[in-house]
Amino acid sequence: MKPTTPTDNDHGDHAADHNADRDCVIAGGGPAGMVLGYLLARSGLSVTVLEKHADFFRDFRGDTIHPSTITLLGELGLRERFLRLPLNRLQAMDAVIDGLRMTMVDFRTLPAPDRFLVLAPQWDFLNFLAEEAAALPNFELRLRTEATGLIVEQGRVRGLRATTTTADAPATETDPATSTSTDIEIRATLTVAADGRTSALRDAAGLIPDESGVPIDVLWFSLPKPADPPPPTLAYLSPRGMVLTIDRGDRYQSGMVIRKGGAELLRAEGLPALRRRIVDAAPVLRQVVDTLTDWDQVKLLSVQLNRLDRWHRPGFIAIGDAAHAMSPMFGVGVNYAIQDAVALSNAIADHLAAGDAPSGVLAAVQRRRERPVRIMQRIQRAGHRVISRTTTGDRIAPRSVIRLMRLAGPVVRPLAARFIGIGLRPEHVTTPKREAEKKRARSLNLRRRDGRLS
Repeated sequence: MKPTTPTDNDHGDHAADHNADRDCVIAGGGPAGMVLGYLLARSGLSVTVLEKHADFFRDFRGDTIHPSTITLLGELGLRERFLRLPLNRLQAMDAVIDGLRMTMVDFRTLPAPDRFLVLAPQWDFLNFLAEEAAALPNFELRLRTEATGLIVEQGRVRGLRATTTTADAPATETDPATSTSTDIEIRATLTVAADGRTSALRDAAGLIPDESGVPIDVLWFSLPKPADPPPPTLAYLSPRGMVLTIDRGDRYQSGMVIRKGGAELLRAEGLPALRRRIVDAAPVLRQVVDTLTDWDQVKLLSVQLNRLDRWHRPGFIAIGDAAHAMSPMFGVGVNYAIQDAVALSNAIADHLAAGDAPSGVLAAVQRRRERPVRIMQRIQRAGHRVISRTTTGDRIAPRSVIRLMRLAGPVVRPLAARFIGIGLRPEHVTTPKREAEKKRARSLNLRRRDGRLS
């Protein structure tokens, strides 16, 4: 089905659709929600994904697609079509620390063929998934539809409530745009909160995340590349600050790490002071930083790190940022959310086909995904303590340690590539062929064991 934006006819003619039974309803059209919706619909299940915005176009979102996700796309037969999109492939990640350039991660050390990280605007990735899912007859995407609450009956979540907005008239020179809002209900065997770190459904389920203190925030902005750009560089770090430069073709998606809560003080100092701080930390941006002329070009990312103690209730589960907000460190948030979606689809699809979403299965998904999330968040917290030194005028490490890191590069780079690019517990799409291969392997192992025992 094509993405559905409510029309004027949705007020009454399609009332039955609003209460139609679905196997699964998903709040949030981000990476977790769209991947889960695609996977379940691909399994023949009826799925509705709700996205509160009219499209996917939001800047300064996670743009990194890691090798593990590209591998997943290959398992789904989508890899080559995805790689034909306008995107950048990054085989290695450099950083400049106290003026010393070093390669921190080398994806070329990973198994073929996915030996690179992709940088692509997230809206391109989500539009790609939406177009692929549109070919599946059981998939529905409702745009301009925001989940607001849960339908709970006899202690079990039976679906959700949402508000869908219909555009009545566009804005004119004299009048603002007008719209009509309609409250709807969608009943489903399983309701999934994939609606991000401010999840309304998570709150409605009474699930409260445990927050970890974070000492940093990030100011995001876009800058053109200088006339003679350096090799692709993830970040510049020194006692003068930390600036990110994520390659977007002819531009950088840039960010400056600041003290938590320090954005207002920077605003008070003015844009010229911000531009000076950017150049002090990343001199290579000197010739392009003057393109920052208005604070509207600068967006604050309030860095969060949290995790739910319990991700699920009967008939309900939270995944992605709704279950565990990740720091932007290592750019793994999108890929961990996608891993959640794959693990949930693998575990629940057969049960949904039988009309059930057992709580034990939802608990097993949490147990499977919680360990890699915990480990990564622990590492991110340690990383925050290191990079926060750039906001106080301190070195992230003594110069001798930085030189030692450079010498240790050949050993560290392959390990970092696996840790960042593949992850701690990579998920793979369950298919009949893969399951048959697993059964054959288990059978062979049993025969070998029995042979040894006899």
